[in-house]
Amino acid sequence: MLIDRCQASLYPYSDKTMTRFQCYFVLAGVLLCAALTQGAQRYPVHVGADHRHLVDQDGKPYLVQGDAGWSLISGLTKEEAELYLEKRRQQGFNSIIVNLIEHQFRGPVNRYGEGPFTTPGDFSTSNEKYFAHADWVIRKAAEKGIQVFLAPIYLGYIGTEEGWIEEALANGPEKSRNWGRYVGKRYRDFDNVVWLIGGDRNPEKARVEVDAIVEGIKEFDTRHIFTAHGHPENSALDQYKEEGWLDLNTTYTYNIVHQMLLNDYNRKPPMPFVLIESTYEGEHNASEVQVRRQAYWAILCGGTGQFMGNRPIWLFDPGWEKAADSVGAQDMTRLKMVMTSRAWYELVPDEKHEAVIDGLGEFRGLDYLAAARTSDGGTLMAYLPTARTFTLELSKITGEKAQAWWYNPRTGHSESAGEFATDGKKKFAPPGDGDWVLVVDDASRKLPPPGGLAIKP
Repeated sequence: MLIDRCQASLYPYSDKTMTRFQCYFVLAGVLLCAALTQGAQRYPVHVGADHRHLVDQDGKPYLVQGDAGWSLISGLTKEEAELYLEKRRQQGFNSIIVNLIEHQFRGPVNRYGEGPFTTPGDFSTSNEKYFAHADWVIRKAAEKGIQVFLAPIYLGYIGTEEGWIEEALANGPEKSRNWGRYVGKRYRDFDNVVWLIGGDRNPEKARVEVDAIVEGIKEFDTRHIFTAHGHPENSALDQYKEEGWLDLNTTYTYNIVHQMLLNDYNRKPPMPFVLIESTYEGEHNASEVQVRRQAYWAILCGGTGQFMGNRPIWLFDPGWEKAADSVGAQDMTRLKMVMTSRAWYELVPDEKHEAVIDGLGEFRGLDYLAAARTSDGGTLMAYLPTARTFTLELSKITGEKAQAWWYNPRTGHSESAGEFATDGKKKFAPPGDGDWVLVVDDASRKLPPPGGLAIKP
């Protein structure tokens, strides 16, 4: 297990004299273990005072490190569900997307032969045995420190039978409202829930029924925040801005990801947002760097986190157990390591390019260099999808000197990039091919290397 490896690596040197970098290595290991095992954040989450991020019940900033596990409740046995949840816990994931009721892929009947309704499609005929299993899965996620983005009625992609939109229309507003009351009352005391409305589809055709479900939930549940998942190239605010119940915006795009993220960051008034979906690992011929770059873009463009997806994981097709250790999952662990080693929640996107002034790549392309700087100027982070030289205006870093680091998102290793006076421009080039993260700190703060498994001497 990665956590076990990181705990075992804290004291790897046999001699009694440690170099400065070896000492940094120990500190980085401590940070790594803390980041992956923290699990102490208390649910439910809510919107922070800055209206940019989520925070927990203690006011700690909450970085959504999410996975798409849509078919978890209907598709797995208890033993399999615990295996999946424990794996994701070990990897540092703290949030999963789950359909409460599944229409097509692994449903509507669960692995124990129980459907959500005793009369198929009739929202007024809930099956206690089905929902007892759903309760168990959500509680088990809570034991693992994992928050469930729970979709009470997945609508389904246009032109398919994936979702419940036709049943919602057939049930009508009043039965839909009663369905909302049922799930709102049932899950109001589950701390680890965020309500996820919709699912791969905008609500126009069934807007009355969808609104009725939300109204029914809110009659009983005033504890949990609401978000939504629409059609690709839509943010939740595009569809639900006027309803007044949306707390967390979502970005869903396959196009120019960083551009849509910045559009959501710049909405007025501000609302926290996550990258809820982009290209899944194992689909659309996605490359490893594609999965990484959209995740780094999400946070450096101002998001409060992001979700990755993997096929076969999201619908738990055969082979999902092996896929749980995919490159993408490991890369997300390394993403969390580096972000939580700095004040990620204070990062402000460098969208005017005042800190990184050239070498930015194509603004409408896949090689766009995304950078962000903490509001006090103490740390800058820049993600390069491709290796190249770029120029940094070091005067944007506070203090007389800046300490720079290269972080390898493919390995989790960090190495020093030097210490420099903060009095002008400086060109940087990564130490190898591939994608890289540059972290630059105010040297006087003596921050340890950005979370890594090892420090190259």
